[in-house]
Amino acid sequence: MKKPRSAVLFILSSFLCFNSCNNKMDKQDQIKKELTVIDSLLRDTGYAYEMAKTLDAAYAIGIGETPPVFLALGEDTATTAKSFAEEKVAINLAGFYALECGIGVLCEQTGTKPTDWLEKIITKKTTAADNLLLNRFANATWKASQPFRDLKRIKKDNFIGANFLSAAEIEKDAVQITAAASKLLASMQAVKDKPKEDQMKKIRELLQDKNYAFEMAAFLDSSYYLSQSLAVPAFLTAADDTAVIHKSIKEQKTATNIAGFYALECGLNYFVTIRNETPSDILKSIVNDKISQEDKILFSRFANATWKAGQPFRGLDRITRETFTPAYFLNEADVEKDIVQIKAAAKKLLESL
Repeated sequence: MKKPRSAVLFILSSFLCFNSCNNKMDKQDQIKKELTVIDSLLRDTGYAYEMAKTLDAAYAIGIGETPPVFLALGEDTATTAKSFAEEKVAINLAGFYALECGIGVLCEQTGTKPTDWLEKIITKKTTAADNLLLNRFANATWKASQPFRDLKRIKKDNFIGANFLSAAEIEKDAVQITAAASKLLASMQAVKDKPKEDQMKKIRELLQDKNYAFEMAAFLDSSYYLSQSLAVPAFLTAADDTAVIHKSIKEQKTATNIAGFYALECGLNYFVTIRNETPSDILKSIVNDKISQEDKILFSRFANATWKAGQPFRGLDRITRETFTPAYFLNEADVEKDIVQIKAAAKKLLESL
């Protein structure tokens, strides 16, 4: 006996729904599995070293040169002297560079001016989507700073994929973004009512000013202590100004060249969150040049942010260079250098998935 048409449709509908639910569950499981693998790689010092070598070679090839030996004879055990004061400044600038790159993206996406976004951030008028983007930039610049301080810091419990961060850790990043926005907006009052071009020029001026870097770093350092309800210590003592610390050349070289990996990871995490795509699918689109121009540019902005975070660790004079500027002023060749790093990191990471 034939089943009624309605019964057949019900069975078919139930079957399709069951398959759809299973597929969604399978996809979520795959996303979680891949993010967990990436999370473990983030804290692997051996992987960090190999990734840094890969990205160093990719940079050389990208500018038409033969990749050099990553470490010269003896550099694996040698140390280099660094200024304690400059490192203290560098440690506390990550939030500033995250803010600068983050609002740069938001300005491009919305056709607005930097001061518009600084005011939104301070008055808490940003959306959840805006905050997600800014927090991912903050996480990226913070990560890029850690191996300069000591490569063992990447093994810390909070050096993890942004999706695994606790609410308390995310709030720390938000505090840094808001504090940097407050300080930057106060410094932008002379151009507050001027066109975007003038505001970008002012930001470039501030980015390249070593005295401003010191002021911003001290402000962000104090903001952290205040947010934790702790007494604010002196940012630098008289003795700190001339103090010297010794760093492993191998670790510093690793830190210098791994910025693109942290840019990729945080950008990847951002896209996984907003689009519910598997990391491997996004990585394949990067490696195979199937990624949209808009997405490619966003990844390059993450790369610019992590690169900036590392420069003052190498020497505060490096922030005075012409290329240490808002992405708004970068030429195609400079942007392409960042994209080369993202693509090289994506290829290596994809092999690990």
